[in-house]
Amino acid sequence: MESYDVVVVGARSAGAATAMLFARAGYRVLLLDRMRFPSDTLSTQHIHRPGLRLLRDWGLLGRLVDTGCPPVRRISYTVGDVRLEGRVPVEEGIDAVYAPRRYILDSLLIEAAAEAGAEFREGCAVNGVLAEDGRVTGVRWRTPGGAPAEARARLVVGADGMRSTMAGLFGARPEREDAPMTCAYYGYWEGLPAQFEVYERPGRLIGVVGTHDERTLVAAYFPQSEFADVRRSPDRAYLEALRTTAPELAARAEGADRVERLRGTGSQLNFFRPARGAGWVLVGDAGCHKDSITGTGISDAFEQASRLAGLVGDGLHDMAALDAALERYAESRRLLMEPRYDMALESARLHVPDERMDFLRWIASDPGSSEAFLSVAVSHVEAGHFAGSAP
Repeated sequence: MESYDVVVVGARSAGAATAMLFARAGYRVLLLDRMRFPSDTLSTQHIHRPGLRLLRDWGLLGRLVDTGCPPVRRISYTVGDVRLEGRVPVEEGIDAVYAPRRYILDSLLIEAAAEAGAEFREGCAVNGVLAEDGRVTGVRWRTPGGAPAEARARLVVGADGMRSTMAGLFGARPEREDAPMTCAYYGYWEGLPAQFEVYERPGRLIGVVGTHDERTLVAAYFPQSEFADVRRSPDRAYLEALRTTAPELAARAEGADRVERLRGTGSQLNFFRPARGAGWVLVGDAGCHKDSITGTGISDAFEQASRLAGLVGDGLHDMAALDAALERYAESRRLLMEPRYDMALESARLHVPDERMDFLRWIASDPGSSEAFLSVAVSHVEAGHFAGSAP
């Protein structure tokens, strides 16, 4: 049986970053994923400023830029008759936001993990865990050819997304669950130049950002209660949402082409699962998933990976030290994610109260206040977001 210090299951933003950081710390790491890469996935793609800072610190932001991911340097938020617009603030040398295609970002992170020494195996479906005296000590999986395989590890990391197999194998049932609040449809356009734009009205939200290959992602959010109707004719509902929520954008889109198929989801689950147990830990959407309307998922994943690796440090081979570090990670994740979770659920109400409109009109009347509001939106996600309620 093979033996590793850390086995990470799930190789997207949370898992690949976790594997990279543990490998850079000198640990022997195995990274597994049931998919084959490059692989795309449904995503808002936007990386908030905390995530960009980590990419820079990891030496990967420049590599991301080199893939052709366009820097977006202007932002706007339009709701009703109010429009806030300005430049992305410069902070610690970062003067843009980025929204990479996931098949490019995730592959870049996997490559960085492999360069650090992690062993990556794709097409491997984990179907069990090894345990001794109530402690998880490894995993079992099926190879791409269907053969059984297993490996031991001092720590097993579940980073396999919202419908995490590992959470089920660990017995990590949700500690908190809230009903789904929105459904969303994502389309890609050519010939539609855009900044980072958000348009909102009661019951609708449109998010726009430029991405790879000179394409623009336009996402439409609807109340979950409308999902059955929307999915009957998603193209019609999507275009109608653009027309009624962002008429200026819709006019620009008349001369553009929508490419790729329209993709959507009615499974915007909201939950917290336990962050850790004996010999195991959950990172990213596997441990906490929330409505994607605030677009912080990638940054959340990077921050959790960074905190986990930092807290474990060189204590992986001391069981008591490891357990203490995992407990600190659980508390750190709670403090990080609870405000963002609550903000996402508030934003997902798709409600625009009169008090917020009054506040936004006041903000719009003062250039300094408008600039500060937009700065908060891209720099400090805890304080609010375009789609969220006013700070």
